Amino acid sequence: MRVLTLFVFCICIHLSASSQKIRDFYLDDINGITKTYEDIKGKKLTIIDFWASWCKPCIKSMPKLEALRNTYKAQGVELISINTDGPRSIAKVRPLVKSLALKSVVLIDIDKEVMTDVDVYQLPTLLLVDDTDKVVYRHEGYRDGDEKEVEKEIKKLLALKE
Repeated sequence: MRVLTLFVFCICIHLSASSQKIRDFYLDDINGITKTYEDIKGKKLTIIDFWASWCKPCIKSMPKLEALRNTYKAQGVELISINTDGPRSIAKVRPLVKSLALKSVVLIDIDKEVMTDVDVYQLPTLLLVDDTDKVVYRHEGYRDGDEKEVEKEIKKLLALKE
């Protein structure tokens, strides 16, 4: 019975994630400038990466995601990094972004409103969002090589848009 309950729960989570839509939101970037999702999303795909400065896997994945953004930007892919640090560690965000030489948009979700709205409970969590704002792919955690899986998914989704 437990196995069946767990199976049904996993199916429900998968279905809700695959039918989830991103609502327009606004957050301040690391320079204190308010940005809206509608203004910064990609034309075909948007990579949304939720992370924190204390999360080692997050920090390892960020340059790899930046590289994917640079590779596919001309094809309509954009990366939005959303930092979820709390008040005690928020001061580490700007120096970290600078040290990693990130050029993508980095937003601050100090109250975790966007994070909660899209059911993110683990860091890092990456969402791929299509041009209709539908979450079409979700990846939680990071291990070396995971970026290849994400890139494969990006290629597949871009091919569907052509």
